[in-house]
Amino acid sequence: MARRAKNDQPPKERNADPNVMGLRGEVIDQPITDTLELNFMPYAMSVIVSRAIPEIDGFKPSHRKLLYCMYKMGLLTGARTKSANIVGQTMHYNPHGDAAIYETMVRLTADNEALNVPFVDSKGNFGKVYSRDMAYAASRYTEAKLAPVCAELFRDIDKDTVDFVPNYDNTTTEPSLLPTTFPNVLVSANLGIAVGMASQICGFNLAEVCQTTIELLKDPDHEILSTMPAPDFPTGGEIVYDAGQMAEIYRTGRGSFPVRARWRYVEKEHIIEIYEIPYTTTAEAIIDKCRDLIKEGKVREIADMRDETDLGGLKLAIDVKRGTDPDRLMAKLFRLTPLQDNYPCNFNILIAGSPQVLGVKDILTEWIAWRTECVRRRVYFDMTRKKEKLHLLEGLKAILLDIDRAIAIIRSTESESEVVPNLMIGFGIDQVQAEYVAEIKLRNINREYILKRTQETAALAAEIKDLEETLSSKRRLRAIITDELRSVMKKYPSPRRTGLVYAKEVEQYADAPDAVEDYPVHLFLSRHGYFKKITPQSLRMSGEQKYKEDDGLGWYWETTNAAELLLFTDRQQAYKLRVADVKETKASALGDYLPGLLGFEEGEGFLTAALAGDYSGTILLFFQNGKCARLPLAAYATKTNRRRLTGAYSDKSPLAALVPLEEEQEIAVTSAEGRCVVFSSAQLSPKTSRSTQGVQVMTVKKHPVTDARPLADTAIQNPSRYRVRSLPAAGAKLTDTDRGEEQLRIL
Repeated sequence: MARRAKNDQPPKERNADPNVMGLRGEVIDQPITDTLELNFMPYAMSVIVSRAIPEIDGFKPSHRKLLYCMYKMGLLTGARTKSANIVGQTMHYNPHGDAAIYETMVRLTADNEALNVPFVDSKGNFGKVYSRDMAYAASRYTEAKLAPVCAELFRDIDKDTVDFVPNYDNTTTEPSLLPTTFPNVLVSANLGIAVGMASQICGFNLAEVCQTTIELLKDPDHEILSTMPAPDFPTGGEIVYDAGQMAEIYRTGRGSFPVRARWRYVEKEHIIEIYEIPYTTTAEAIIDKCRDLIKEGKVREIADMRDETDLGGLKLAIDVKRGTDPDRLMAKLFRLTPLQDNYPCNFNILIAGSPQVLGVKDILTEWIAWRTECVRRRVYFDMTRKKEKLHLLEGLKAILLDIDRAIAIIRSTESESEVVPNLMIGFGIDQVQAEYVAEIKLRNINREYILKRTQETAALAAEIKDLEETLSSKRRLRAIITDELRSVMKKYPSPRRTGLVYAKEVEQYADAPDAVEDYPVHLFLSRHGYFKKITPQSLRMSGEQKYKEDDGLGWYWETTNAAELLLFTDRQQAYKLRVADVKETKASALGDYLPGLLGFEEGEGFLTAALAGDYSGTILLFFQNGKCARLPLAAYATKTNRRRLTGAYSDKSPLAALVPLEEEQEIAVTSAEGRCVVFSSAQLSPKTSRSTQGVQVMTVKKHPVTDARPLADTAIQNPSRYRVRSLPAAGAKLTDTDRGEEQLRIL
């Protein structure tokens, strides 16, 4: 609690109005709880209940006041009138100003395309919900009236179906809810931000909602997803559909789901046309994001992009460069731009003045209960009116049976004011009946009139009995609701706009590598893992290659800047290195230390490397236990830009050597004992699994395989001594001549 000035009395005791200034101007400190309770909470509840959160009829107060005013102006069946006239009349119900009222009306119009079922038939420029910059015209230029579907909003509103409350200045009354004959709360999309809470309800298809409600009336355990699989948006697009995800949203009233644009490819012109976009974005936002991506170099496939929206509807045109895969490009744009966006759901609505987050089934159940009460009140109203009419006709019947006596009573009455009392006494009827009889014209005192009235009495009695049975039958009340829903579906056909594409059917593309400049380079990799990329021009001008004292050249390649290397470690892992990611250097530099550059694990050692090329080649992996696995490089290709591949080779024995194989050739394998086996690579059949050990090529006991390389790269001068026809083989010991001066090494 904050301090109090000058005395210790609570503010409420000193001043009923908890202002911060006292009568003499002194500062009065007030507990924050009092401020919240007396000042903030009334404001918050007013915003929640009377402004931002929709009610069970699907409308906020601003929508309801506008539509009711247009109904009272006769715009349901009459001609259009200027929007300014509607705005002015609505101010009798809504005191928030003409700008707010007109903006509300704009969103309800057919031209704005913000609702699945627009309630205002409009003429003029009302903007578009999918455009940020297409401003609507001023209210003095546009015209509007109620759309025919509004007949379903006001049906029997004059039959006590809903309560009426005074307007803000008590000069007239307005309905607290509109007696909608269909669940508009789910059909019309609604977004509201209150104080401490918000509401976001996505629109659903009118026919699907009505059919689902009918099925729920028949069976409370009906599966909602079977008749209402997903939301429907006026801007179309496609929902990336996941039944489990949607079922959870339907159950809890919260969650989100992805919506993406629809597009087509004009092959002759190399143009992608986007003609439907997610409900949550605008054409300008999409173009701005694509422009930023092009400037940043993240999207290089687009030559130009423009907005070609016209009277025919939305169209964003993308000129693509030749050779571009449109499916791959759109997959990238879906990932990087608002062309695919998540729609958040928060089904928060007012139920009897209390905000509640409900699932779809709960909302429909509440609507059914509310609509049942509306129909019950309408039936009771009709029954009451018929009973009143029957009461009058019964009095008339009593008099018409002895009309001469009635005429005699009237003629013998001296004062006009005594006619009704005398009729009441003479025939035993009440004042209402007597008043009705006294007003009958002389021309109606005939046999035909008497017979018609008598027959009408019998018909009225039968109708009243039927209405009484309806009131007492829950089944009959629900049958009325069902008939009204079927009528709405028939009179207002609503084909689905938003398509469904199942998540498992959406093709996933790997991130395409950024375009790199391609040119010849020389690659040098030392035995300890130091890497150099040198251009031919720089290499010609350079001197001797520099290495650490105990290091030296291990591998050398002539390739291009767009190449990739595979580096194998002693932990059965392979690392990918894009040559373009390494800076050019000179021969006099040590180069980049690849274990640090690629992020090797602690204690992980570098073994060997291979040029990946386009992953169409083959490699031979030799293990210390004498086995060899022949694997395609495609086994190491990935759809994503993963840098590290685990399980790159078998862990049953340490890797001894790697030999790239472009064509069949003879391979020389040596062991620690100094033995050598020469065989043709054609004797090895390819394997598909990276975890395979392959086949035994050399019989080893205590002396493991230490090296392997193409025969042409060895110093062996008498290969027939070591050549074998079948595998495995123990091999022959190398002679001094064939051993050479240098130890065999993979190049």
